[in-house]
Amino acid sequence: MSEEEIFGDSAFLSKSNYGLHPENTFAGVTSFFRRRYSRDLNGVDVAITGVPVDTATSGRPGTRFGPRAIREASSQIAWERPYDWDFNMFDELAMVDYGDVSFDHGRLEEMPGEIRNHIKNILDQDTATLTLGGDHFITYPVLQAHAEKHGPLSLIHFDAHSDTWSNEDEDGRVDHGTMFYQAAKEGIIIPEKSVQIGLRTTNPDTLGFNILDARWVSKHGPEACAAEIKRIVGNDKAYITFDIDCLDPAFAPGTGTPVFGGVTSPDMMILLRNLAGVNVVGMDVVEVSPPYDHADITALAGATIAAELLAIYSYNKLDK
Repeated sequence: MSEEEIFGDSAFLSKSNYGLHPENTFAGVTSFFRRRYSRDLNGVDVAITGVPVDTATSGRPGTRFGPRAIREASSQIAWERPYDWDFNMFDELAMVDYGDVSFDHGRLEEMPGEIRNHIKNILDQDTATLTLGGDHFITYPVLQAHAEKHGPLSLIHFDAHSDTWSNEDEDGRVDHGTMFYQAAKEGIIIPEKSVQIGLRTTNPDTLGFNILDARWVSKHGPEACAAEIKRIVGNDKAYITFDIDCLDPAFAPGTGTPVFGGVTSPDMMILLRNLAGVNVVGMDVVEVSPPYDHADITALAGATIAAELLAIYSYNKLDK
């Protein structure tokens, strides 16, 4: 058996950043989709990295365990490319698991800067990121790093909550419900070219964001929703952030702030598949909280959605 054909612990033993590395689903090191663990980004297209933070959570904590749970769940589906795509993104792009950002939980005030610098270091090497959270606050410093490289971005935001509640009088507040208010005010995202999908909580001040709430998705269907997202965003550079509570709690119970009446898993898979062609420059999956999960339902949803986001990103890189 050659080095390329080593079976088992491919996260350490693989010599390639391409392709699928099937091994026993119940064994081995649980990197994301069995990607090789590496901090060497030479020739790497996408780095998967975790941000194990839940100190910005307003209710139930536990999302600090999200990156680990998503990686572990991904081993259940790492034997094959995501369903219904006509290419394998793992053959097309070099990807590594970059590991997690490190910071001192006793120094909360330093945490946003540590996340921003961690992502910036990856982007400075012309490598894109898929970030695994963590609570949703982490998207704010991640967006700051992306906007520094790419300029103001369109935000494609899947969530039960708008996360645009004002923190006008609380500058610097670390909160997972205010970060897109702050990002819009700073000009790193463009509300009129951004869209929020699946919302079902009340916030009268939309800040100019386009909103396709859960009822809109249910009424018009996932294909129409994807088409409307594409119309709004156009060819602008876009960042996709996926809060797992966008899904109904029946499909994603393991999250900190579940809200009844969300998008179903089948509809979400159709919707994401139809986002092929969007000019994505970065992406994340957040708010998976294993302490409230059952049978890894939510972690599996997070891992599957993360793979779909990689497919969307990869689509524009293909020679078509």
